Amino acid sequence: MSDERHILLVSHTGRRDSIDAAVEVCDILHAAGLTPVMPFDEYADVRRAEASVGQVDILGVDVRPDEIEIVIVLGGDGTILRAAELARGTSAPIVGVNLGHVGFLAESERDGLAETVERALTGEYKVEERVALQVDVVVGNEIVYSSWALNEATVEKASRERMLEVVTEVDGRPLSSFGCDGVVFSTPTGSTAYSFSGGGPVVWPDVDAILMVPLSAHALFSRPIVVGPDRVLAVEVLRRTSGVGVLWCDGRRTHDLPPGARVEVRRSPDPVRVARLKDAPFADRLVAKFRLPVAGWRGPQRDDEDVE
Repeated sequence: MSDERHILLVSHTGRRDSIDAAVEVCDILHAAGLTPVMPFDEYADVRRAEASVGQVDILGVDVRPDEIEIVIVLGGDGTILRAAELARGTSAPIVGVNLGHVGFLAESERDGLAETVERALTGEYKVEERVALQVDVVVGNEIVYSSWALNEATVEKASRERMLEVVTEVDGRPLSSFGCDGVVFSTPTGSTAYSFSGGGPVVWPDVDAILMVPLSAHALFSRPIVVGPDRVLAVEVLRRTSGVGVLWCDGRRTHDLPPGARVEVRRSPDPVRVARLKDAPFADRLVAKFRLPVAGWRGPQRDDEDVE
């Protein structure tokens, strides 16, 4: 492996502000004596936008993925999920600069772009390992498809007009059968995404757990559940169903599920590495991203204060 440092830049090149931010990052990297690395399609998008990023190495052509030191991501959560896909199987951590709406996975905002790049260059960050999911589709006794997810794996009905009949399972034992729009299997990192929209709990990212959240289930017992990271969750698309299902992993990778298909979800042996720039409490991130009302909060009561 070369001693040269390689920093991968992943950006949402469908937006002009993201292209401008990419140019700024490349300028900083060039000034530091480094050649930025970009995926070919994003580099081509920047060139079509008539933006100049100078000399760039292409990922997978000039630089191997395992040579990447850190991934700087410009965009929203979808762009970060794409970056996690590109960095899969490597030791490179991901640091996101939010250019989207909520940007829950991002570490900083647009006005902190230059500082984020400088700290990536100097190594002033702490790496967290986030739980990821291993997802297998079984038909008969054969695994016909395997994937992974950082946020969630979702089994959904393929047709709007037809409900999906499923049975859920924990560690090889049946839990409940019902008709539904789908079932979400989520990591703690993804608990503020699709799982949250489906009524699941918010789980702190340092908790080792897997969530299962039914979507619009017609059942007396269809509550979200949270299990330990060594449990194996599963959902079967029942043969009596009149519809077919579809599996989505992080909204990016998909596979059709015929009646009788089974989806098994467990903790992946390969976590996703995230670079953290600050030790801000997760509660503060929830308040900021969801704009939660906290007016009137006085903090923990001290012993020397009068209790009202």
